[in-house]
Amino acid sequence: MKFSTCILLVAMIAIAPKTFAQKNSGEIKVGHLFYVSLPDFMERTVGLNSAASIQFISNENDVAGFIIEDSKAELKLAETNFATLKDFYQFFEKDFLTGLDKRTISTPVEYQENGKNYIEFDASYLDKDMNTEINYYVCLIESRDYYYKVLCWSTADKKDKFRPGFKNIALSIRD
Repeated sequence: MKFSTCILLVAMIAIAPKTFAQKNSGEIKVGHLFYVSLPDFMERTVGLNSAASIQFISNENDVAGFIIEDSKAELKLAETNFATLKDFYQFFEKDFLTGLDKRTISTPVEYQENGKNYIEFDASYLDKDMNTEINYYVCLIESRDYYYKVLCWSTADKKDKFRPGFKNIALSIRD
């Protein structure tokens, strides 16, 4: 009797973990891989924006920038849906640089290239501490599953010199 009770107990112990263990609900992809090319004068950095996927700077030229990615699926989970890139632009632009002296926003330019939708614009404000105008090149990009915000800045006197390089960063994004 003791032997059969012992065998029954061993069998129950062997079966129990399989019976009561939680099963995987399916694999979930975490994170997003995308590619971007930086101009030769830029190098990667940190500390500019904690939400950025990549940050870059040129101390020599006094220019910098970063890219923030927003997953459409995660925005949907947060009940923040955009029907178009223009809607995403309006949501972003209304709060961008608000409260800063002499804030200006240029007229946005919309276009399509490489299967993506783009809206780009310039924004500027007066930095009181430096007593100079800071200019941002902003490009919002819509791919199939993501929105990207490319934000690059320089002083206003350098904006025309570095804008082509900033635009090339935006156009180089591949996912």
